[in-house]
Amino acid sequence: MIDKKHIIDRFISYVTVDTESDPKSETTPSTAKQWDLANALAAELKAIGMSDVSIDDNAYIMATLPSNVDHDVPTIGFISHFDTSPDFTGANVKPQIVENYDGKDIILNKEQDIVLSPDYFEDLLLYKGQTLITTDGTTLLGADDKAGICEIVSAMEYLIQHPEIKHGTIRVGFTPDEEIGRGAHKFDVEKFGADWAYTMDGSQVGELEYENFNAAGAVVTVKGKIVHPGYAKGKMVNSMYIATEFINSLPRLETPEHTEGYEGFFHLHNMNGAVEETVLEYIIRDHDKEHFEARKEMMQKLTDELNEQYGREVITVEIKDQYFNMKEKVEPVMHIVDIAEEAMKQLNIKPLIKPIRGGTDGSQLSYMGLPCPNIFAGGHNFHGRYEYVPVESIIKATEVICKIAELTALKAKN
Repeated sequence: MIDKKHIIDRFISYVTVDTESDPKSETTPSTAKQWDLANALAAELKAIGMSDVSIDDNAYIMATLPSNVDHDVPTIGFISHFDTSPDFTGANVKPQIVENYDGKDIILNKEQDIVLSPDYFEDLLLYKGQTLITTDGTTLLGADDKAGICEIVSAMEYLIQHPEIKHGTIRVGFTPDEEIGRGAHKFDVEKFGADWAYTMDGSQVGELEYENFNAAGAVVTVKGKIVHPGYAKGKMVNSMYIATEFINSLPRLETPEHTEGYEGFFHLHNMNGAVEETVLEYIIRDHDKEHFEARKEMMQKLTDELNEQYGREVITVEIKDQYFNMKEKVEPVMHIVDIAEEAMKQLNIKPLIKPIRGGTDGSQLSYMGLPCPNIFAGGHNFHGRYEYVPVESIIKATEVICKIAELTALKAKN
């Protein structure tokens, strides 16, 4: 039986360390403060009895739990990231513990009237009677993905303390900078040495994901001409108006707030405009590779049409691919998803197999030669003040890790 208080104490020890990453930085990790938790995690892995604990010059942590069986078993891995999103501050996190949640509003911050309410966040009602860890309303919590790290460390500790649970060699890996899309960039797949792995980075209990978006970023630059507005007739070209034409020419309902499931989108996430120049920053997402390519072509075609309309190059678009759907790499080895699904079922957890409407280190790792589906870590409302995680979900995810290890060894023997 996994000790609840021990889990809570471990999780809180992680989230109270500020590890916010910085997309503007060119170092790895992108912020020096990520080293604070990275070094502590490496020390903790040694303390619980893990072998081959290493932390490299970029703060990537790896460790081994040796096999305790005498037959050949595939080496499996579990991976999480220790940075938190720059979307909202992760400094001075003050976790609040809500025992035996009653299904009503949770006052996060009385002074600022910040309330976590099931009227808005309906998922809260899934956890009536459970213990929730929330923020105090002024920071994010960091369950993304310190819940995943807590689960992996706790599972390894449990397996070490319970040698009667048979398993093959298990590798664990903790990465920086996942929240800014770089978590897998310097991950040494060969050194990791696993046949496959799982990222513990999902949300609701039961989530099991092996499909994610194909992703690209687009920067649209519109050039205008600035002259004195009193004498502008026939001379001024206002780049913001042309930018507006571009925005309005894309499908209006194919945006994040109007799409779900397998539906892709164009997302204008930043714009900076003046008469002389306007810059639009988009992300392009689609699960289907053909639709993804068509979206990129649509942006280029729209750019060409506007340039033709104005009789000169008033607009340019630069599109860069970011990551791809890992389904292509996981489907040939679907038994790794089947094992995770069976593990959940044996623990009376209903598997929720669905596409990720986002990205994951697992996507990049899958294309680097390490097939890597994603499993729930338990948190909700990531990247903001309303983030929370049920302690029972952390415990269940920890149990899933142990069960996957056990089933992998059992299936190898049979």
